[in-house]
Amino acid sequence: MNETIIAPTTTYGKSSLNVLRLSGENALKIASKLTHKETSFFTPRHAFLLNVYFSDHSLLDTCIVIYFKAPHSYTTEDVIEFQCHGGTFIAQSLINECISLGARLANPGEFTKRAFLGGRIDLSQAEAIAKLIEIQNITAHKMLMRHLKGEMQDFCESLRTQLITILAHSEVFIDYADEDLPSNLVENLNQNLDKILRTLSNLLEQSQQKYMLLSGIKLCIIGKPNVGKSSLLNALLRKNRAIISDIAGTTRDSIEENFLLGGHLLKLIDTAGIRESEDIIEKEGIKRSIQNAKESDLLLALFDYSKPLEDEDRKIISLLQEYKNEKKILVLINKTDLEKKLDMDMLKIFNPLFLSLKEENKEDKNSSLSLFKQKLESILNTQEENEALLLTSQHQFQAVNSCITALKEAKIPLENGELEIFSFHINEAIKAIASITKPYEYSQMLDVMFGDFCLGK
Repeated sequence: MNETIIAPTTTYGKSSLNVLRLSGENALKIASKLTHKETSFFTPRHAFLLNVYFSDHSLLDTCIVIYFKAPHSYTTEDVIEFQCHGGTFIAQSLINECISLGARLANPGEFTKRAFLGGRIDLSQAEAIAKLIEIQNITAHKMLMRHLKGEMQDFCESLRTQLITILAHSEVFIDYADEDLPSNLVENLNQNLDKILRTLSNLLEQSQQKYMLLSGIKLCIIGKPNVGKSSLLNALLRKNRAIISDIAGTTRDSIEENFLLGGHLLKLIDTAGIRESEDIIEKEGIKRSIQNAKESDLLLALFDYSKPLEDEDRKIISLLQEYKNEKKILVLINKTDLEKKLDMDMLKIFNPLFLSLKEENKEDKNSSLSLFKQKLESILNTQEENEALLLTSQHQFQAVNSCITALKEAKIPLENGELEIFSFHINEAIKAIASITKPYEYSQMLDVMFGDFCLGK
């Protein structure tokens, strides 16, 4: 029998309510004692507004109480949900009363662990639940919802079936070792292995490219000194985050801020102006600017409409040329309210947008800043068009890498007709891919995996 556990599922603090979850065989009995109602009173999935009492029968709070009867609950056990008033005292007092009646405080991730052990979810879904709490953008949400719907489970089950079929063919011919092997056996097995390896390699490559979307898209703003990078950052954030000055080299280190645009989380990086400098500190800032440009997902380059093209501009254009096949690039021509002196010939290939921050009206949807934000959002939406299933945790990356390694190692004994060794590696591959959803042996890893969850999950 599992112990009955209790924990808050909402964060303590000033709020209108707190939600507590009680799960286990004695959950209904404890709720009955707290509310002074018979267990038969509680209709599953009906919300009741009830008084909850201290052990001395004095009133603790008036709560909404909902009973989820096993196995039709998150944990597959009997679950009672208390929706009490907000603040720390009431919630903590309710937890203490439950503990005095035989419950214990849940460990981090224990509710989801029980849901997994009860067969309600697999490991890929459990990991998606953990990450859903942390996500801050729509792209990551879409990725994780696919896992919650069971798409990763279906993918792994399909792959596991293919590998078991390969293993079955191998095992059959091991049992009939005295017979001549069919001439096309090795060729067919090799073709099937190659097909699976291509599928896994594509999954791994695409997942590595998209993994950063779980924490946000890195957008680096580059340009020569005084081109308006800090002004653009402040305009996007609608606050004076970066110091603005006519003195070249004011920004000497990178400034990072999060910015939400149309459901996409952007990590904006305002960099030091790229130019030749003898100042040791400024040189280090420029070095970091170039490194940030290299590591960014999107590159935003600014040029000054009111000045001729200079060596510093040409250096930035070279940087754009270097990365144009690796990342999305946006070019902005700033200070368009001033007289034109910029030669546009070298910039036309980047389809630049024109910007004048001094003339911006925050309410004008047709202002240059608004049009730029619309363009940026369209690029972010385009980057989501790939609907491929993606890996969302380091555990999944490790499992796929292990599977790929086992399959590659299986090819050598297959070529030599050593089917026993071949079968061993295929078994290792099956174990690796199965570990993403429900591994063969998982008792030791469960406490570690679910221990990373927050309390109440």
